[in-house]
Amino acid sequence: MIRNNTQHLYQNLEIVLLGTLGIGTIAWFIKNQVSSRLSHTTTASTKKAEIEQESPKQERNFVKVMQQQGRRVIFFYGSQTGTAEDFAARLAKECTQKYGVSAMTADIEQYDLSYLDTVPDDYLVFFIMSTYGEGEPTDNAVELWNLLTDESPTFSSASNRLENLRYIAFGLGNKTYEHYNEVIRKMDSRLIELGARRIGERGEGDDDGTMEEDFLAWQESMWPAFCEALGVDSGYVQDGSHQAIYKMNELTVYDQAKVYLGEIGEWLKDGSSVVYDAKRPYNAPMTSIDLFKGGDRHCLHIEIDISGTNLSYQTGDHVAIWPTNNEVEVNRLAQVLGLQHKLDTVIHVESIDPAASKRFPFPVPTTYRAVFRHYLDICSAVSRQVLMSLVKYAPNEPLKEALQKLSSDKDIYRERVGDMNRNLGEVLQILAEQASLDVNGAFASVPFDLVIESVSRLQPRYYSISSSSLESPNMITATIVTLQYSPEEGRTVYGVNTNYLWHIHERVNQLTPNNTIPEYSLSGPRDSLFVESKLARVPVHIRRSQFKLPRNTSVPVIMIGPGTGVAPFRGFVRERVLQKKQGKSLGPTILFFGCRNRAEDFLYQEEWPELFEVLGEESRLITAFSREEAGKKVYVQHRLMEHGQAMWELLEKGAYVYVCGDAKNMARDVNQTFVKFAQQFGGLDELKSQDYVKNLRSTGRYQEDVWS
Repeated sequence: MIRNNTQHLYQNLEIVLLGTLGIGTIAWFIKNQVSSRLSHTTTASTKKAEIEQESPKQERNFVKVMQQQGRRVIFFYGSQTGTAEDFAARLAKECTQKYGVSAMTADIEQYDLSYLDTVPDDYLVFFIMSTYGEGEPTDNAVELWNLLTDESPTFSSASNRLENLRYIAFGLGNKTYEHYNEVIRKMDSRLIELGARRIGERGEGDDDGTMEEDFLAWQESMWPAFCEALGVDSGYVQDGSHQAIYKMNELTVYDQAKVYLGEIGEWLKDGSSVVYDAKRPYNAPMTSIDLFKGGDRHCLHIEIDISGTNLSYQTGDHVAIWPTNNEVEVNRLAQVLGLQHKLDTVIHVESIDPAASKRFPFPVPTTYRAVFRHYLDICSAVSRQVLMSLVKYAPNEPLKEALQKLSSDKDIYRERVGDMNRNLGEVLQILAEQASLDVNGAFASVPFDLVIESVSRLQPRYYSISSSSLESPNMITATIVTLQYSPEEGRTVYGVNTNYLWHIHERVNQLTPNNTIPEYSLSGPRDSLFVESKLARVPVHIRRSQFKLPRNTSVPVIMIGPGTGVAPFRGFVRERVLQKKQGKSLGPTILFFGCRNRAEDFLYQEEWPELFEVLGEESRLITAFSREEAGKKVYVQHRLMEHGQAMWELLEKGAYVYVCGDAKNMARDVNQTFVKFAQQFGGLDELKSQDYVKNLRSTGRYQEDVWS
């Protein structure tokens, strides 16, 4: 249940409720809503459920596909975490349903983008592109990136011009990073250089808190430009009824052994050669220990065994761990949608659009429970646009007005939903409770296909690998602090994956459970993830990173990593130690590490002395403890400045600089510290000092693995 102190959040609802029907009438209305079937849901009593697999598209020429399907607009997305894909789907739906223009979404890697030169001039191409890492394209956009950044790109007709192409661009980035929206900016400039014509202004979203609002604000000017370009009546609007993009059946006849209960990858035949990747993660054995010494905070050192698989990693890469939603949120959303009594009902969901980039939103057939627990991101803050789409399904007029106000006023939304990180289930539950309605089935009229369409897929969480592939090629380690914070008194928000891993840690190590943390289902689909005694499994895959040690081991290395930012540097240091033992010439290895207190959160405190003893006297661990001295907070950037002369001398010898951790404050301060080095010790003015650090970045000598 939502705590009582949250009920003031919707103060205006009591006023709205004045004049509403009597309580008995409301109860009768809700009861009938619960008993009615969900819209767009039918029961297939004779259909045999078969395993559905997403087969790769045979036709790589996207223009040909558009012409065959009668689509004038295509939405390409470059997505790493699913947000760009979600934005593309939302735009495509609005394009079709609001403006009557047939459109399709497309994963960039599914098509050959050399056919851009054959796009008819009365078509439009959207590019919804995320920037990842050090200004890099997402994994699925590398091929397009390489094509466009080639000095003389060759398109399908042997031309290197795109005068025919009209496009619209939106980028997703984070302003706390050095390379904010670099992918869409470079793509936009390059397309214009090649003769393409952009329609409207390029949009940019900032993931540091305003992404959704940036996206919505951009659309205000984008759609009129879109309509003008295609000769579409901007006043054209379909009726307000929900138009499903998925068709859904509840199955009564099926093979239980072939129902997906949360499995992420497709079914494999016995004896088949398994290739594990982002689309088919490996259920890897995992062990863990808590690195923090007492207190309410926890940091897990986890070890993941990948022996006997095709998986491999390089020092500095990331490990992806697929999370599970907690049972509190699973049951909350199921209850408010009136689905709690049928969570284990088997369903089949398929796109209505034959040209959809994904035929199935998740593995099917499956169950409502599996969808909520494993496939949808039900714990993230619900967007204004999603709330707006639910207005028409409010069970009475006062609730409809309250939901309309919440979704249309961005300030009210930010105060009551965004800043509070309230998810869909929480918002609907609070609205029902404020209206004195039975929460069970209060929003049962919401079509389930709309829920699937509106809530993003649950995505893996990425962590810097803290082991060395040279030292332990079959064992990956990661360093993960559990995320818990209180946006308001009496309410705690729990990180989806970090608390899932902590729950596993408690169970495996037979610790007394922390009853404040929501329960998770640990056994996994068909008991595939949890084994009694000391072994658990988690679904994982590897993501390559450009965050690498210099190939020349004699080059000096300067690493700055406070908190869990030290994770990749543990791998770096261990690798350098092994290289030293192998007799290789090794340059100085300097690590700046910071935490609150050496007695509580000094990560890997017992390891460092032995490692640095092997590295020799030119290498050093330099620490900063922010809460040991009363009234004096010391951070890594302070220690860095104290050793400025020595660091500058290493830079003059070709040192590589690595920064890992918080992008918003620490990484910016560290960057500015190196600018000061160039001024103070290099005798450069401010502008040339900034250029000096930029040159370090462009030549790969200043690398960041940061997050906000």
